[in-house]
Amino acid sequence: MKLKPKITIADHFALMEDPRIDRTKRHNLIDILTIALCAVICGADSWVAIELYGCTKYEWLKTFLELPNGIPSHDTFARVFAQLNSQRFQECFLNWIKSIQIITDGEVVAIDGKTLCGSHDKSSEQSAIRMVSAWATTNKLVLGQVKVDEKSNEITAIPELIKVLELSGCIVTIDAIGCQKEIVKLISQQNADYVITLKKNQGNLY
Repeated sequence: MKLKPKITIADHFALMEDPRIDRTKRHNLIDILTIALCAVICGADSWVAIELYGCTKYEWLKTFLELPNGIPSHDTFARVFAQLNSQRFQECFLNWIKSIQIITDGEVVAIDGKTLCGSHDKSSEQSAIRMVSAWATTNKLVLGQVKVDEKSNEITAIPELIKVLELSGCIVTIDAIGCQKEIVKLISQQNADYVITLKKNQGNLY
């Protein structure tokens, strides 16, 4: 008998560990994750917006989620996501995206680093957070993100991101910081092509 393919959020996030203690669980973890993911896909960019999305889509969400105590508050979304294992969440998310994305030969995957606005905090001496992201231009999806270590730079983060992506048949674009032998080797090993900016500071190659 042919097994049903796993394509739903619940399929891929079922093994996500719930960090909460039992007495605080008024809402199912999978309900919280599903509402948040759907809301962000639809453009929500804050915990309040995610709660609002859940409230406005309650009748539809109720057709496939249990929602024993209604829609979680924005504070609940914030608390739960703050406690989640971010690496495990990314693994589940990537597996879900891989199961539903349209596979397109020649898909352009743009890898780029960005500084998160508002992440710098002078009072706690917290430097701004910098992330390296992979953006699938055809599917309009962020395929993965890796945080740049404070004592490092994008050159070390980019290979870590490439290793977790499925890039076969794709064209990877990176700015000049990605013009490194190790990086292009990793891309080639995934049967992908690349377009990388070259600057004059690499004299011989230029």
